[in-house]
Amino acid sequence: MSPLFLFLSFVALLSALGVILAKNPVHSVLFLILTFFTLSGHYLLLNAQFLAAVNIIVYAGAIMVLFLFVIMFLNLNEETEPHKPTLAKVAAAIAGGSLLLILVAAMRNINPAGYDPATFDSQIGMVDRLGLVLFQQYALPFELASVLLLAAMVGAVMLGKRETGERNF
Repeated sequence: MSPLFLFLSFVALLSALGVILAKNPVHSVLFLILTFFTLSGHYLLLNAQFLAAVNIIVYAGAIMVLFLFVIMFLNLNEETEPHKPTLAKVAAAIAGGSLLLILVAAMRNINPAGYDPATFDSQIGMVDRLGLVLFQQYALPFELASVLLLAAMVGAVMLGKRETGERNF
């Protein structure tokens, strides 16, 4: 294992814990952005440059700005947060522990494949290979997704358009 992989893993785990343990929701979002950046570093180590760039642009950029906007819009603070009963905390701990138990049981008998330099393809995560697979094997789902997004965009414009004298809901 390379030292860069170990460093990125360590920072990713610490920032993920920061997301969970931070009292301030804004700090939680900032820790989540750091987690996304470290995951993009892992993608770069796996030679998936396109996936790393998309992860930073889409998740660390657009989605986190949306999360931050919603958090600031709701003005969450400790005084307005209702106190959770002890039963809810115990139920959450039991659910989290059972999820951990299921994950450990599912991963118990896994033998990861080793690295074989003879069959390793260094071009597997490149954009041109992704484009070939996307437009050859998955052309129909790609086009259906684009039509669905176009219909959603037209619907959003129609709902947001105001006529003179028209009332909103």
